Amino acid sequence: MYAIIGAGPMGLCTARQLHKHGIDFVGFELHADVGGLWDIDNPHSTMYDSAHLISSKGTTQFSEFPMRDEVAAYPHHHEMRRYFRDYAEHFDLYAHYQFSTRVVDIQRLDKGLKLISEHAGVQREWRFDGVLIANGTLHTPNQPALPGEFTGELMHSSAYRSAAIFEGKRVLVIGCGNSACDIAVDAVHRAASVDLSVRRGYYFLPKFALGRPTDTLGGAIKLPRPLKQLLDGLLVRALVGKPSQYGLPDPDYKLYESHPVMNSLVLHYLGHGDIKARRDIAKVDGRQVTFSDGEMAEYDLILQGTGYKLDYPFIDRAHLNWPSNAGAPQLYLNVFHPEYDDLFMMGMVEASGLGWQGRDEQAELVALYIKNLHADTAAAKELQTVKHERASIRLDGGYRYLQLERMAYYVHKDSYRQCIAQHSQRLRAGLAAAPNASQVTARSV
Repeated sequence: MYAIIGAGPMGLCTARQLHKHGIDFVGFELHADVGGLWDIDNPHSTMYDSAHLISSKGTTQFSEFPMRDEVAAYPHHHEMRRYFRDYAEHFDLYAHYQFSTRVVDIQRLDKGLKLISEHAGVQREWRFDGVLIANGTLHTPNQPALPGEFTGELMHSSAYRSAAIFEGKRVLVIGCGNSACDIAVDAVHRAASVDLSVRRGYYFLPKFALGRPTDTLGGAIKLPRPLKQLLDGLLVRALVGKPSQYGLPDPDYKLYESHPVMNSLVLHYLGHGDIKARRDIAKVDGRQVTFSDGEMAEYDLILQGTGYKLDYPFIDRAHLNWPSNAGAPQLYLNVFHPEYDDLFMMGMVEASGLGWQGRDEQAELVALYIKNLHADTAAAKELQTVKHERASIRLDGGYRYLQLERMAYYVHKDSYRQCIAQHSQRLRAGLAAAPNASQVTARSV
């Protein structure tokens, strides 16, 4: 029997694939329902009232479970919560989960893994043949220390819920990712002033072009990487102009070498003077902030839209092949440990356009590998060799991704999905040659 940690999008599609392939499992979820961060009522969610999906539903949804026709192209988080609850009901996943249950610890045994869970203050010990970690990548805030002491209100975007908090305040938003830009736009109509502190340049894409979601345009013709970067870069320039035209720094890297910002409203408000662009923070003294260009301003509230850190508090970092100098565990396809065959990292992958379907394909690959392991097929031995030799190799498609911690698990969508498909095909062939794949039976202590 196997354990799945998490009932967000990744945990659910992992559960779906194990269930589909006849692999026994128990799921553990900290919240009382499915949906992960997309359930704003989950006390561990980092969702905010105005949040919508930043990629379109057509490029994000599970192909075997499309979103309803009446759902907007960029659904609100309430629609997403409903979608994941419907998904769990449709595939009969609720019965497999232990809800309101925290995973406290995972320990390696001579054979298999020991997992300790906690529900209502009572701990329980389990023995599993393997554990699939799917607790997400966006729950532990990255909150760098400010260069000085700020005596106003300081918060991270993970704690943000409603624009009411900005009422009448002088607000500084730090960062320029999708959440930071969304929140800055929220603040415009409530705050006394809104400034946006940006350290590096970003590419901005509108959510719609030619009346369609931008991420549905193009792709029919596969272009060489340099030509695609050039042509798409020219298109972005034609649609929104250069960031420097709005007071922001221009990127010093090529398009797709970092995740673009899907938000043109922030540019709209910058262009209208409702948001003021600021440089990186050099010094903080009380409520006064000095920026790297020497400009100064006073603020009542600073909100850090500075992203998240990978965090797996229930397992020793050493068990994840995660060196202290690496931004992420060093795993083949961001999933497979080079040595262990009983520990899998699910969903620790980012790629522009990968969507949940790409993650579902990842989950099916793991399910197929588990079945091949128990059937002792040649295909399983082949993948064992590959993951041992290639754990540190990233499928970047030739893109020179920025050397940032948040980009440490970023991959090129097409290269990644192609590799997943190739391995899955070989594993299916392995099972076809050994149809009586064994299953591991449950045991809990």
